Amino acid sequence: MSSSLAAVLGGAAGAVGLVVILVIFLWYCLSRNRSFSRTSETGSSDPSLQGRNIGIELPLRGAPLPSDSQGTRRFSLEELVSATTNFSEINMIGVGKFGEVYKGLLHDGMIVAIKKRLGPPCQEFIEEVLYLSSVRHHHLVSLLGYCQESELQMLVYEYIPNGSVSSHLYGTVQVSNKKLEFKHRLSIALGAARGLAYLHSMNPPLLHKGFTTKNVLVDENFIAKVADAGLRNLLSRIDPAGTSSQLAGDGDIFVDPEERESGRFVKKSDVYSFGVFLFELLSGRAAVQSGHLESNQRMAQWVQTHQDLNDIAAIVDTRLISSFTAESMGEFVNLIVQCLLPSGDRRPTMNYVVAELDRILEKEISLTTVMGEGTPTVILGSQLFTSSR
Repeated sequence: MSSSLAAVLGGAAGAVGLVVILVIFLWYCLSRNRSFSRTSETGSSDPSLQGRNIGIELPLRGAPLPSDSQGTRRFSLEELVSATTNFSEINMIGVGKFGEVYKGLLHDGMIVAIKKRLGPPCQEFIEEVLYLSSVRHHHLVSLLGYCQESELQMLVYEYIPNGSVSSHLYGTVQVSNKKLEFKHRLSIALGAARGLAYLHSMNPPLLHKGFTTKNVLVDENFIAKVADAGLRNLLSRIDPAGTSSQLAGDGDIFVDPEERESGRFVKKSDVYSFGVFLFELLSGRAAVQSGHLESNQRMAQWVQTHQDLNDIAAIVDTRLISSFTAESMGEFVNLIVQCLLPSGDRRPTMNYVVAELDRILEKEISLTTVMGEGTPTVILGSQLFTSSR
């Protein structure tokens, strides 16, 4: 009796073992097939797209996101309608490349920024959202989730209360002169540089492709956060025909001249855009409204001709008078020139830009701290403006 029972149990164990082996074998085959389809579906030389898991099959609506979505939240249209009071005009805070932007209050009390556009259900939209929402850094605006219902596509971001740097420099937002001191501008530039450098350090690198002063937001403590990272990649996948036309407009002067000629976007293209951003921090004006600039090429040449300390006053925002030292300002202008060099190969990397801004900020803090104790070697910004007249 016992020997019969042992034989039965042994046979059952063998059958279970065989089933386990078959399941493992099937899982292995399916995972290999899926990985091949992911890499073959990219079909792009863009380093921002190569090597990414963009071939996943996900439900377009109804079912919750799988556990590998890394916390990406799928919002219902009803929830976002309620959060924005039916997308009322009073809650609209802007219009960008993706569409209208609204401020919303979720049921849990969280304030968010919601970007809305017309668009049919699209698998590529979800795939890009899952990828971009996994990109997190202290100096990047976080993508929290999405909604895709009723021929609408929406992106839900964390809300940054103090808006864009451009609104503080030359927009309608009123901000105290203290917040616009040279040290504050250096700190904002450093934060934005760290955000871009992080994107470039990813494997594969994520290129911003649309960096402008409007895309640098500041929180309640004036900490800079880069917005819209990867947004152009998303738009190129869900609306390829409309992406090329999005280069035109106010952001045109931020476009790398080499990209305009070759149609190829590289890391140094982001560096060029960052150089234009630094120029606007320096001048306090939109580059296209400076009165001296008509094209990217002329901008680089014009800044180069004003590197002499006696000519800096022609560029510097008059609100910065007495709030900077000539030594640090000269190094800052030199960094702008490096970022705007016509040849991308000669431009610095974003890691170098971070290191330089960190060094210049530290020096400026050190110099302006000891000035009260009497330091004759320091030239104040006010003296620079006076001597240039």
